[in-house]
Amino acid sequence: MVSGAAVAAGVVVACSGDSGRTAFGTEMEMILGDTHFVEATYQGERTWVHADTALRSSWDIDDEYEKFIRRMNPPRVVIDNEACVNATVIRVDSANKHGILLEVVQFLTDLNLIITKAYISSDGGWFMDVFNVIDRDGKKLWDEEILDYIRKSLGPDSCFLPSRKRSVGVSPSTDYTSIELTGTDRPGLLSEVTAVLKNLKCNVVDAEVWTHNTRAASVMHVTDESSGLAITDPERLSRIKNLLYNVLKGNNKTREAKTVVSLCSTHTDRRLHQMMFDDRDYERSDRDLTDETLRPNVTVVNIYDKDYSVVTIQCKDRPKLLFDTVCTLTDMQYVVFHANVGAEGAEAYQEYYIRHVDGFPVNSEAERQRVIQCLEAAIERRVSEGLKLELCTSDRVGLLSDVTRIFRENSLSVTRAEVTTRAGKAINTFYVRDATGNSVDAKTIDSIRQAIGQTILQVKGGSDLSRSAPQESPTRFLFSGLFRSKSLCNFGLVRPYS
Repeated sequence: MVSGAAVAAGVVVACSGDSGRTAFGTEMEMILGDTHFVEATYQGERTWVHADTALRSSWDIDDEYEKFIRRMNPPRVVIDNEACVNATVIRVDSANKHGILLEVVQFLTDLNLIITKAYISSDGGWFMDVFNVIDRDGKKLWDEEILDYIRKSLGPDSCFLPSRKRSVGVSPSTDYTSIELTGTDRPGLLSEVTAVLKNLKCNVVDAEVWTHNTRAASVMHVTDESSGLAITDPERLSRIKNLLYNVLKGNNKTREAKTVVSLCSTHTDRRLHQMMFDDRDYERSDRDLTDETLRPNVTVVNIYDKDYSVVTIQCKDRPKLLFDTVCTLTDMQYVVFHANVGAEGAEAYQEYYIRHVDGFPVNSEAERQRVIQCLEAAIERRVSEGLKLELCTSDRVGLLSDVTRIFRENSLSVTRAEVTTRAGKAINTFYVRDATGNSVDAKTIDSIRQAIGQTILQVKGGSDLSRSAPQESPTRFLFSGLFRSKSLCNFGLVRPYS
């Protein structure tokens, strides 16, 4: 029974008596245009959700809640090419939710934009961020088509697009089959994996391979050799999975290997971070003799009179650094309330004010060490040791297998790889080292280029040919004097964890 109603600005709110309550505790209704919302308990608080969500899953309820909040508080995107001399300034204001910072950073990173500075504030119910960005050539963004795409993708026009699932944006794919691999790294591993796929009549159309701390992870997209479509036969998928598992496992009896074969599409970079995190690549072995001063400098302290933990990171600057750190904090279930990100010369500085999703700061030494180790690993995974080789040629079935076989036959180990196929062209990047840990010999590279094709395979950063490689292979950083941060830490307002 309706006991009262109010109409204002096209919004109708009706209050019902106890007899009108549902099993979900609904006691108020609201009509916004043609949409019917009801009040319900959401995460311990009373809020508005779509009337049809009463019988839906919790994810669906979350989606309806977010759509309503964004409809009532549409995001605003301002792009300014006058405020900064050497960068385009993008300001994003919107209703706050957990993970929104990662979504925005991921979007900008996927456009191959380099974020040179960022100021982040999301304390309370509102998200206000400023990003200074440049393109790959170090220039401002002047292309109106790109600028308009950014406005539409981050602004009000994106409000009612299907929301991303809370994990990594998993969605069905009919174009290819996704293969996820995790195992112990060893010389020739990529060659062995691609040889198995070639024998199983699988064509690799895209792949990303990371190695870190003796572990290897890869996300590959493959199609059937004859049809060019995704592989759907369950028996064939099971055979692919089992054979790849045997290759990954090898003779290693101490560490587990893992293979996942599916018809789902994910955000590759974020998935690789999650795979290596789950594989605990951040744990240092007793044999790791890396000089601590060569690692990223990560600290975690608690701030006086504020329930924040302050994370500071100082390391060599590079593209996608902000994505890697924000991705890791988000997947570890930390919320970034404020942040200041920048660079001075070749060195990057990041400062985050965080709490766990449970509302508490870092509250134990074990947790503090885990945050430090995981952020160090996130930074190191994408930094590639070795000589950079770029391959560009017409794509064909088995190309990746043939190229990596030649690397293996010449005693080169792949530390990282990016494989893409576009419009019949294979564009691949490999980072290689001598399998024995010595510097890559110039004669070896000449021999490989002759076998593959001088014009097809190009060497980038030839100075790596003469530089000695370490016997052990953790990722290394060179610091030329880290700059002092303009941080609250410098003014004695924070204290070390105790």
